[in-house]
Formats: sequence, structure tokens, C-alpha cells
Amino acid sequence: MKDSVLILSGGMDSTTLLYEFKEDIALAISFDYGSNHNDKEIPFAKYHCTQLGIKHITIPLSFMKEYFKSSLLAGAEAIPEGNYDDENMKSTVVPFRNGIMLAIAAGVAESNGLKHVMMANHSGDHTIYPDCRPQFATAMSDAIAAGTYDGITLVTPYTHISKTDIVKRGAALGLDYTQTWSCYKGGEKHCGKCGTCMERKEALRDAGVADPTIYED
Repeated sequence: MKDSVLILSGGMDSTTLLYEFKEDIALAISFDYGSNHNDKEIPFAKYHCTQLGIKHITIPLSFMKEYFKSSLLAGAEAIPEGNYDDENMKSTVVPFRNGIMLAIAAGVAESNGLKHVMMANHSGDHTIYPDCRPQFATAMSDAIAAGTYDGITLVTPYTHISKTDIVKRGAALGLDYTQTWSCYKGGEKHCGKCGTCMERKEALRDAGVADPTIYED
């Protein structure tokens, strides 16, 4: 039975989760919160849901760009370049973004009689993004269960594995990663220099998967 809602960005991680758990996912939600790369990611999210026959919706969160501070919301030139590490990527944190998205997804799940909300956070996110850490996921799951009549829970299958492990799973499923987006700058091509592009390159390389991405550099 399909009993889950997935938060689907159109990036590598959530797209892999979509394919791995396609038998469980009744609905996928993308959120347009005004980031530099939303316009590049969301069409891929729609594409994969169409391929799998899974309902997809996009929910606008325009208030985040207006009121929240993050380089992810401030234009491509604000995105730091270099390795995907704590100090370099901290400016890209959108405060409590996942908390907001999960709260909405929980409401959508209960409105549609579904039991779970799924999110594709992974171990590489933990030091940088507070709302990707295991303790956040546990606390949020408890809050969602306590705040819904049906005791909806948060499911995060990738919390304790790396992006490389995720790519290995996707490759085993035959997933075409050219149909995903990573670059935080959101240009016509992946820039090849920002932290998320570097992380994408490293994950594909370390998973032994040829990198088909077209980079600007």
C-alpha cells in the first residue's frame, strides 16, 4: 500500500529515495522557496514522478526568500565555491527550512490519509545543516506523531549513510543522474565549483559511477 509523502527536491538524494521507495510513495511534494536553483530542480522532480506515475505537487513558500537570510536565497554570486564542508557551506543554510517543509508535508499527509513523511537527509549534511541531523529527525518525527490524529511519522532512510552510498543505490536502480540537479548557483549548467557541485563529483567518483554532468568548468 502506498502510504507515504516524499519531500522531493529534484536533486540526487531525494530522487534516489523516490525510485528506491516508489512502491510506498503516494505523493511527492516540491517546495518553491525562492532559492537560486528551484527552477532547475523542480522540473526534474516533476519528470521523475511522471515517469513513475506518482502524483506530484509544488507548494510555493515565497515568504522564505523575503524574510529569511541565506546565500541560497541571495543570488548566484553569493554562493561559496570550494569543498562541501562546514565553514564553506554554512552560509547556504536556510533557517529551519526542513522543519517548515516537514510540517506542511505532515499536514498534507494527514489530509490525504497517509501514514508517513519521507526525507532524504544523509550523513554528509549533519555538520552543516542542523535540520538534517539525526536528533532533529527523531524530534521532528515525535512532534509530527504527537500533533496528528493518526500518529504520522517521519521516515529518513538515508540519515546514517553517505551521498556515495546513495549514488551506489541509485546506480543499482538504473537511475540516470543527468536528470537531477545539484548546483546551488542555478545557472544553465552546473558550475562545477560550488560545494554542491564538488559533492556531486566526489559522490559519483567514489561510487565508481561515470559522471555524465555537463559542467561550466
